[in-house]
Amino acid sequence: MLVTKVTVKLHRGLQARNTALFVDKACSFTSDVILSKSGISSDGKKLMRVMDLNVKDGDEIMLMVNGCDEHVTFDTLKSFLLDE
Repeated sequence: MLVTKVTVKLHRGLQARNTALFVDKACSFTSDVILSKSGISSDGKKLMRVMDLNVKDGDEIMLMVNGCDEHVTFDTLKSFLLDE
């Protein structure tokens, strides 16, 4: 399992469009993806669950990835959240 804290650097954070893009990327991998903010965890492959976290630009979240392709999943999603 790979875990890191990420300070989101997306304009408008994980709001509608960015959340859809994030979930689409997460679903393209087999690893489990969990996002956590303020002690609340959500499945990173479920659009409404990610939107429920109300992640804004500058918020610190925890990204957790576990599975057979966790390294590539982790790197891809982390880069997306950091707008790289």
